[in-house]
Order: sequence, then structure tokens, then C-alpha cells
Amino acid sequence: MKKIPPKNLRWIKVLHLICVSCWIGGAVSLLFLYFLKSDIDNGAVLYGINQSIHHVDMAVVVIPGAIGCLLTGLAYSTLSNWGFFRQRWIIIKWIITVSAIFFGTFFLGPWETAMMNISGELGLASLADQEYLYNQRMNLWFGTLQCLVLLLTVWISVFKPWRTSTKKSSTTKR
Repeated sequence: MKKIPPKNLRWIKVLHLICVSCWIGGAVSLLFLYFLKSDIDNGAVLYGINQSIHHVDMAVVVIPGAIGCLLTGLAYSTLSNWGFFRQRWIIIKWIITVSAIFFGTFFLGPWETAMMNISGELGLASLADQEYLYNQRMNLWFGTLQCLVLLLTVWISVFKPWRTSTKKSSTTKR
């Protein structure tokens, strides 16, 4: 496929950075919304918080940011000289990104949806429901881990560890 000039790649990079900001910022926001539940004395408020968490995740910020990261990353790898497999740090980023999207889709999202549904049915009694508490605990711990992993991905993007350079490769072959 034909590569585009670096000047035009900047636009893809801008979109990619906006998507990264949405994904990580949204994930951090979800974690902070959990702490609003600490002094709740009304079932409708609990349901409202869970519904807000669900909508910020599913429709407004997190999923669009994650999908945007995936698509802009694909565009950047395809349309630039970076490629998909030329640098180890890019391979690691791809593994992390795809894994994070799958983990969010098959674990974090369902736990979150279950919490919203349970709190909608049981109201304040959800805080004593074992299934609700399990989903909340899993979402809090693994959501925090997901945020840390996403921040690690940003670190990898900036510092580019495991970089293979042409000079190192040519001196090692001698």
C-alpha cells in the first residue's frame, strides 16, 4: 500500500491522541464514579450512578475511544513506514490494545451491565446482593488494572523501549 507523507500522518496522530485521551480519561472517570457510591441512601441514585457509568463506557467515551485507537493505529501502521511488525514496541502495543479491547468487551462491560441491571431491579438492596458486589469488585479491581495497562501503553509510545535500530543491527552482525 502507498505510504502518505509525514505531514499528513500528523492528522492521523492527532486523531489517535484524541482517542487515547477519550479511552484513558473515560476509564479514569469510570473509576472515580464508583466512589460516588460510598454514602448512597437512595436506590434510584445508585441506579443513576450505575447507568451513568454504563453510558460513559458504552456510548459516550470509552468504547468510541478504544475503537478509535484501534482504527487510527491501523491507519498509522498501514500508511506509514512504522508498519505492524518492524519494531518490538509496536508489536507490544498491538497486543495490549487488542487484549484490552477484548477484556473490556467480554469482562468489564458485562460486569458493568450486570451492576446497572441489578441496581435497577433491587435499588439500594443491591449493596447487599452477592452478584452485584462481585461484579462491582471485579470491575473496580480489573478496571484499575486496565487503566494502568493503558497508561503503560502511553509510556511505551513515548519511550519506545525494545527499539531495534539499524546501527545496532549492523554492528551486531559483524
